[in-house]
Amino acid sequence: MKNQNLLLIDDDKEDQEIFLEALVKVSTVASCITMQDAAVALQKLSANDIFPDLIFLDLNMPGMNGEQFLLEIKRCEKLRKVPVIILSSSSHLSNIQLSIDLGAGHFITKTNPYEEFLQELSYLLN
Repeated sequence: MKNQNLLLIDDDKEDQEIFLEALVKVSTVASCITMQDAAVALQKLSANDIFPDLIFLDLNMPGMNGEQFLLEIKRCEKLRKVPVIILSSSSHLSNIQLSIDLGAGHFITKTNPYEEFLQELSYLLN
């Protein structure tokens, strides 16, 4: 199995820790960079400082939010093909649909039971 480089963009440190703990449980070949600021992440991606195989993105963040990030990444030729998975506390159909319309490949609700989150993460990575 190929080593996977992931990027998690989430302003909540606790949510980052939960994600990283889950990642260790479902994958032995994935490594993850975490960032709290979508605008900084976009700058680093654009400058080729980081180039992940998969991006996990929170929607509700101060400054550049997840929707704005999705718009920007899909405008960039070299980044638009990087799959983006939304991780959000929102389960509103309008947020899910807008995320998909903006190019997200999948939507995970943070409030789902932990075991369900592990299953979704495992499915996406394997």
